[in-house]
Amino acid sequence: MKFSLSLALVAAFLLASCSEEPPPPTTRHRAARYPSNQTAEYPPGQQPFNPNGPVQPTGPPPSEAPAASPPPTAAPTKIAKGDYPYGIPVPGKPHLVESPYSPGKYIDVEGFPPGTEVKDPYTDKIFLVP
Repeated sequence: MKFSLSLALVAAFLLASCSEEPPPPTTRHRAARYPSNQTAEYPPGQQPFNPNGPVQPTGPPPSEAPAASPPPTAAPTKIAKGDYPYGIPVPGKPHLVESPYSPGKYIDVEGFPPGTEVKDPYTDKIFLVP
């Protein structure tokens, strides 16, 4: 009796799992339309005159002088190779040097020939391999 009851339950589950379900309805989503972030190449045209509208000033207020622009800065010049300091060799460690910019910090320069420009990873400044 127990066997036939469990067999009937298993058969009912198999039939229920084999039945086809209708596919979910497909919904069409509309693409979002955002305003354009592009700036106009030309300024917008002049708006028609509205005698009842607010008055907009056409220039800087007479009491304020226009702000002076800062003087242009000189372009950075290329530093000659002789202008960089040399790293300080660490005694007993053939491939380590002490950074001239951050004392106490060691940098591995293995594979770099002497005189090569190397960037200090702590300060991002250039120094030369001794």
